[in-house]
Amino acid sequence: MDRSESVNADPVMVSNNEVDRCRYWRNWTGFWWLGLCNNFAYVVMLSAAHDILKQQEKQNATSPTPPTDLHSGVGNSSNSSRYDCNPISTAAVLLADILPTLFIKLTAPFFIHKVPYGFRVLVCVSTAATSFLVVSFSSTVWMSILGVVFASVSSGLGELSFLSLSVYFDRDVLAGWGSGTGGAGVAGALIYSAVTQAGVPPRVTLQIMLVVPAAMVLSYFFLLVFPPVFPQWRPGSLSVDGDSRERRPLMEDSDDEEQSAEEQLPEDKHIGPLTFGDKLRIIKDLLKFIFPLGMVYFAEYFINQGLLELLYFPISRLSHAEQYRWYQTLYQVGVLVSRSSLCCLKIRKLWVLSLLQCVNAVFLGLAVYYQFLPNVWVVFIIILYEGLLGGAAYVNTFYFISKETDERGREFAMATASVGDSLGIALSGAAAFPVHNYFCSL
Repeated sequence: MDRSESVNADPVMVSNNEVDRCRYWRNWTGFWWLGLCNNFAYVVMLSAAHDILKQQEKQNATSPTPPTDLHSGVGNSSNSSRYDCNPISTAAVLLADILPTLFIKLTAPFFIHKVPYGFRVLVCVSTAATSFLVVSFSSTVWMSILGVVFASVSSGLGELSFLSLSVYFDRDVLAGWGSGTGGAGVAGALIYSAVTQAGVPPRVTLQIMLVVPAAMVLSYFFLLVFPPVFPQWRPGSLSVDGDSRERRPLMEDSDDEEQSAEEQLPEDKHIGPLTFGDKLRIIKDLLKFIFPLGMVYFAEYFINQGLLELLYFPISRLSHAEQYRWYQTLYQVGVLVSRSSLCCLKIRKLWVLSLLQCVNAVFLGLAVYYQFLPNVWVVFIIILYEGLLGGAAYVNTFYFISKETDERGREFAMATASVGDSLGIALSGAAAFPVHNYFCSL
């Protein structure tokens, strides 16, 4: 750099640039940790609940039973099927996990704006901690399932709240959130497996995981840099009061054309609370995002919970349980990579992703029926690709919703659109039951 440039540089401008850069990275990192913590408890709880259930079955067993790997959801059952089937599809666990989240996402957007963000975060933290404690001290099956329900409530409330929260910050925080949620799947599975593999009992491992809710508290209250008008402990949203015009810079984007377009909007579009009719119109406009996202998640969870346990290759050196674990791990790796790709690649044609994911589901369904795939490595590649499509659909959906929705309805839109993935997952769980039973009856 030219020395004269350095000497004559405005120190106030340099200082402001440094402050802006520090605030940008603190918020990006804060949303990354929020995404990780929000999904981490959910991922770990599923594996832990299965382990606890297995221990309870051993304690309550009065006669020897065929070994079943509950941790992976896959086991060997003595039946006449040509497939190595569980008596009950892994979709049963999926439905127990997703229904509380779906209920929250369907109802909360219509009233959640009346609940301050600070209080919402405390509810998420307390329910996540409760889920760990309930399952770690559970002595019955229903207590373990109750722990999973608490984890589902925490994850569902956290997702719609933090997506709504993102409208108060630079749009790039969505990339941090997406990457964090993708990392939760990989980190949760690896850390839980490593700790239990080291000989730590599942109950103690769950108690160690209480650091995760604590990390969420630190990320939200101490890492994020909130704007002055942010309603931390009082109800409020971008559409509740008349000062919404002061909040317009909070979603600054580097695209000058977009800024000028927003500035040309009539002022009355940014004033006043959303009416019920306004919300219905926003939901109608969101269908072009919700439908492709729901289709992507329907197809991928139909694969994960309805088909993967049937894609078993006996000639492989990997056991059935090991194959299934690797399927899930590679899926999570794909999700992590694509949810972290927003800074490099943005995909507006979301219907292409849903179409490709549906092709995956049909192809693997035919592969299960006709058993024409040569080895497990081909499935590994397809599952990694499946994860890439799912993660890309998620992060691009919310990016373009935040970009294309007007400021007055943006907070409501971000919360409402989160129902798309949960609805797709719930429908896939219901569809996987008859498919599983059909294949296992062959």
